[in-house]
Amino acid sequence: MDTEVIASYAVEQAKNKGAFAAEAYVIKADATELEIVEQKVETMKFANDIGVGIRVVSDYGQIGFAYTSSFDKYSINEAIESSLINCSKSFRDPCNRLPTAKADKTADIRTDRSIRTIKIEDKIKLAKNTELAAINSDKRIKRGERIKYQDMIYDIAIVNSYGIFADYQSNVCGISAVVLAEENDEIQRGMALKYSRNFEELQAETVGQEAANDATRLLGAQRIPTVKASILLSPFIAANMFSIMISAICADSAQKGKSPLHNRLNQKVVSPLISLIDDGTLDNGIASSPVDGEGVITQQTDIIVDGRLNQFLHNSYTANKCGVLSTGNGVRHSFKSLPEVGPTNIFIKSGIEQATDIIKGTQTGLYVTNVMGIHTANTITGDFSLAADGIWIKSGEFVGPVRGVAIAGNILDLFSNVDAVGDDLRFFGSRGAPTLRISEIMISGS
Repeated sequence: MDTEVIASYAVEQAKNKGAFAAEAYVIKADATELEIVEQKVETMKFANDIGVGIRVVSDYGQIGFAYTSSFDKYSINEAIESSLINCSKSFRDPCNRLPTAKADKTADIRTDRSIRTIKIEDKIKLAKNTELAAINSDKRIKRGERIKYQDMIYDIAIVNSYGIFADYQSNVCGISAVVLAEENDEIQRGMALKYSRNFEELQAETVGQEAANDATRLLGAQRIPTVKASILLSPFIAANMFSIMISAICADSAQKGKSPLHNRLNQKVVSPLISLIDDGTLDNGIASSPVDGEGVITQQTDIIVDGRLNQFLHNSYTANKCGVLSTGNGVRHSFKSLPEVGPTNIFIKSGIEQATDIIKGTQTGLYVTNVMGIHTANTITGDFSLAADGIWIKSGEFVGPVRGVAIAGNILDLFSNVDAVGDDLRFFGSRGAPTLRISEIMISGS
């Protein structure tokens, strides 16, 4: 059966069995993953994932959820029975309400249907060519540590008893490379990645050369003493750094008092040069979709505008709790879970300065190319302490690689001190950023 037929059947049966309101989320997905090491296929995986998640809500706001990984009617009805039992035992919460259908037009999402027909040999060739491109670009690149190709094609249907009926197909494919550079008994890693909806946009030479450059530019890195200077974040590092703020801009965290942005709506929270956008309708965006995981139409949400906190991201529950509309950010990581609040395509808006001009305008600073320990950052307070590597800048020019330094502080303070934003916005998966320069910060060296 098609996913929309299964979803409609599940909702109808749930209503027949006594559910006050019901929702079905159905997914059918095919995935490929392969890994190349020294021109040999190290691993190759093919996966098929199907399932139905069923949510029922009582007129008192009790909620019940269950799922099945089978599309047969017996399994679906068994999951419905379980969800009804779970509902009867849950707490009442008037904010637990399913979204209703809207007349707004959904976004058109581009899908590369050819991924289903591309031969596995061509995918292997892409990965092998990526490794070769890295090795051939510089004699100091000795081998690829890990070259990975991935893709996923999926059909999703979301139906509820309030008129929401959505079904769509989407896909993602990508190549990533980790390579090793060696010189004078020193080894440095470099990485690069490219994800897209279009297989033709995955260029082996570009990814391979970028990974090689990332590895070789840190060869011969020296330690420096502790110093106060500017730091420049490459687009990749900037995108990773602001991931510390992801939880903070989600309404559920703010409502629980677990966000440093709690009670700061409409206040200045970072530099006026920073605008942060979430856009589920972004053309060719990895996380773009016509609706979110609850069937609410996706949109562009201006989270931070010129340094001021303009809006939190909401799903239906948090929106009901605040008396506002959902921003279409009810994300589901699987049919096995309920929708949470999360970003789609999220990025710092591009600035007007060329990255080269920002570097030339820096008297003393560190261009950060690698950080370690982002996962240890405190997402409730925004505090972080990270090890970093990069390239030292003096009088507007790169003068040599630096290793083994540390930067620490609070992420809001860090972004409050941004004094230059590049025009080189790049996406790494569903997160993007341009080059950022932060005015003087203490860099802890040896």
